Amino acid sequence: MTRYALRVASLAAALGLWQLLTSLDIDLWLRFSQFPTVTDVARAFADRLAGDDYWTDLTDSLTRIVTGFLLAAFLGVATGVLVARSRLAEDLLGPILEVVRPIPAIALVPVAILLFPSNEQGIVFITFTAAFFPVLVSTRHAVRALPPGWEEAVRTMGGGRWRILGSVVLPGALPGIFGGLSVGIGVSWICVISAEMISGQYGVGYRTWQDYTVVDYPGVFVGMVTIGVLGWATSTAVELLGRRLTRWLPRTSYVPTGRTRPKSPLPAAPAPAASPVVRTGPEPEEARDEHLV
Repeated sequence: MTRYALRVASLAAALGLWQLLTSLDIDLWLRFSQFPTVTDVARAFADRLAGDDYWTDLTDSLTRIVTGFLLAAFLGVATGVLVARSRLAEDLLGPILEVVRPIPAIALVPVAILLFPSNEQGIVFITFTAAFFPVLVSTRHAVRALPPGWEEAVRTMGGGRWRILGSVVLPGALPGIFGGLSVGIGVSWICVISAEMISGQYGVGYRTWQDYTVVDYPGVFVGMVTIGVLGWATSTAVELLGRRLTRWLPRTSYVPTGRTRPKSPLPAAPAPAASPVVRTGPEPEEARDEHLV
């Protein structure tokens, strides 16, 4: 409860500082006089919630992000495992993937406009591309980092290729896979909002850009807050799913610096009295080996 109280207090302090700087029109180096106040943004937010356009934009953006991210998660994991496990796949797909990977997903907007018959499909493609490569790279590294002894143990017990994939490769790579998914969902939000600003007709990004063009700055901040909340919610969902699927992993507990864990109040049991050892002769070789074991 103390940690949650601290988080709420930090958020309240940030909002209070924002309200103070904007209401007093502070212009030292940053021009806070150009910013809307917290109360202005709250009033604009309440007006948007009462209308239908806000919920339509919210639904469209969520549909695009979920569709593109799920496609990227499935194909990214499958391609990452394939490239990490097959030399032929690495030789065929590796050069193409490494050439396309450095290209920013938002730079593919002209390609999406020319390639797909509708803007909706193009925005989903941009979202998919943004999340695909973080998932691919994380999966590939996670699979290659698996200890070879795990696979050898399954082969020794008669397991085949699919058995190794299902009981060794995928479970062992899950922490790395979800690391890539967490990065991918964040990058997807960045790119889907940018794509909506450029070529969208509906969505949170499109509405935020329209508010900027008509100089409705409280509406711009409503869009920014909405994007932040949606990004936080989806990232938290991915993290919780990852913790659920990897609950067999050991978790480290946080201990503040300077504090020690309380010791058990139970008294330590007294050590048993050592019995004298009587040597009757040279120790046999079998006894020495058993002692070492």
